[in-house]
Amino acid sequence: MQNGEAMGPQDVQAAEVVARATEEHKAQKAQNQHSQNQEGPEPSAPPLPPSSPPPPGPSEYPRPRLVFHTQLAHGSPTGRIHSFTNVKELYAKIAEVFNISASEILFCTLNSHKVDMQKLLGGQIGLEDFIFAHVRGETKEVEVTKTEDALGLTITDNGAGYAFIKRIKESSTIDRLKTVCVGDHIEAINDQSIVGCRHYEVAKMLKEQPRGEPFTLRLVGPKKAFDMIGMRTRAPKSSEGKLVNGRETLRLRSKGAATVQEVPNEFEERATKKVDDLLESYMGIRDLELATTIVEAGKDKKNPDDFAEALDSVLGDFAFPDVFLFDVWGAIGDVKNGRI
Repeated sequence: MQNGEAMGPQDVQAAEVVARATEEHKAQKAQNQHSQNQEGPEPSAPPLPPSSPPPPGPSEYPRPRLVFHTQLAHGSPTGRIHSFTNVKELYAKIAEVFNISASEILFCTLNSHKVDMQKLLGGQIGLEDFIFAHVRGETKEVEVTKTEDALGLTITDNGAGYAFIKRIKESSTIDRLKTVCVGDHIEAINDQSIVGCRHYEVAKMLKEQPRGEPFTLRLVGPKKAFDMIGMRTRAPKSSEGKLVNGRETLRLRSKGAATVQEVPNEFEERATKKVDDLLESYMGIRDLELATTIVEAGKDKKNPDDFAEALDSVLGDFAFPDVFLFDVWGAIGDVKNGRI
């Protein structure tokens, strides 16, 4: 049909059919839209479950493993140890490397194979330190008679059940017994085994021995290399040496995991040395790890009561006397304020 021409009857009928269909479609569409508004949105497929976590395994950038070199102090090839968090685990790793029992190890020194108490391994190991393990050697029994209240011994322990002699006071009762040496493990007193006792317990037992009555010490010396035979090592009169080198150390803890931390600052080092001196004066022991723990407990406290409470929470088994706590609190304050 061209423009301007009139529609015939058939054309009009077709147009009406188209118009009616269009109106019905619009009405149906409107009705459907109204039903959706009444019933809510059209349901959709449930969301996909979250993707499962990746299987366990090493991280993309794993922390480097700390590996230390070690030898037996009397002579051995060099071994490599890692993955230990405390002294007992350290001894077990050393024993595994050299195919010995961990109970054979008396103590360890750092960067020296000699029985040098300045190099004694305590609670910290420099990340570049070389570890020397001193194992059981000769067993000997010594009869001792106290002629004065103090025997002249300073006791420490290895953190794994062995107490040993760290210092001998010149001209003391023990100093006159030339068979007793620094580094000797005290295994028994009057045939009573003290294996497993802490150093302060052993020091108390020795202090309680009556004057004028002989008693017997069973001692185990560390096995010596050829260049050490015949030496009677004693702790020097100078101050204790640093146990770490480098900028970071591995801190071993009796409870919890070992941590890598910065070398102690000047305050911590001086305060720890002073507290270690007080431990020897009051209790007859030396223990740099114990002294470090005491300083950590007290360095941020505002008064002696808070310090005593903090110390009791971490070292309650020691039952330190009040006079010792006050002296320690005073020493930490003196170092902090530059008076020492």
